[in-house]
Amino acid sequence: MIIDRLIDRIKETGNPTVVGLDPRLSYIPTYITEKYYTKYGKTPKAAAKSMLKFNKKIIDAVFDIVPAVKPQIAMYERYGIEGLKAYEKTVEYAKLKGLIVIGDVKRNDIASTAEAYAEGLLGAADIDGVPCGSLPHDFITVNPYLGSDGITPFTDSCKKYDKGIFVLAKTSNPHSGELQDLMCDGKPVYEHVGALIEKWGEDLIGENGYSSVGAVVGATHREQAARLREVMPHTFFLVPGYGAQGGKAEDLAVCFKDGIGAIVNSSRGIIAAHLKDEYKLCYNDERLFALAARQACIDMKNDLRRCI
Repeated sequence: MIIDRLIDRIKETGNPTVVGLDPRLSYIPTYITEKYYTKYGKTPKAAAKSMLKFNKKIIDAVFDIVPAVKPQIAMYERYGIEGLKAYEKTVEYAKLKGLIVIGDVKRNDIASTAEAYAEGLLGAADIDGVPCGSLPHDFITVNPYLGSDGITPFTDSCKKYDKGIFVLAKTSNPHSGELQDLMCDGKPVYEHVGALIEKWGEDLIGENGYSSVGAVVGATHREQAARLREVMPHTFFLVPGYGAQGGKAEDLAVCFKDGIGAIVNSSRGIIAAHLKDEYKLCYNDERLFALAARQACIDMKNDLRRCI
């Protein structure tokens, strides 16, 4: 199962880090952007070409020391079709380098539309009897708000194509509690969602005891994460919020059991490491930005291992 392959990659690298490929033009060295501005002008195509070049350099620098990457599709969609082309090529390149790819797309809708999302992002669409391949994600993120009939098409695709999903449970943003912490029948909404996620994954549990239906649980909410780990013993966690959003290794240790059980995301803390004071002295040439990202991955690994 895909969840076992993710766990195997984490064990092989000794690193429960997923690199968030969420590029902004302000992160990309000028020697890259100016090349494409000169060729295409300051256009969506130039932006997309710059992002793809940047992503490939990052992937080349980290593919052997991290198990996975997580491109956030919104960062590409803002540049229209050209941005989506860069997204697709980023996913394909990461797969070529042997990385697990978690597409951060946060999709869901009513059942028939969820089925279309599932086909396009996890499975295969049918063109008059001929299957058409989807984006080569291993996992995607999904929203549980529409309930079970909005999730079933995704879990069906997981079973059919050996893919996985991470369902939003308790997110890392400051105002998540406005909805997720509301009390219902004596328990917060996120706990009800956690119980549903555990149920949705019952038929997709792999050899390591975790399901290919995982949960997004923010590093910035330690007590809630600890409770969700109790509610979801077979659910693998995708943990955002480490570093730039304030989550610390000590906070997210509750997400792990015996050193596994979660993968922790860092986006700008890694891909924009070359802009941080702690890396500028060693990597003071902008062409060394990918080496700064590699060192940030190593530093994050050591920090996480200190606590888990």
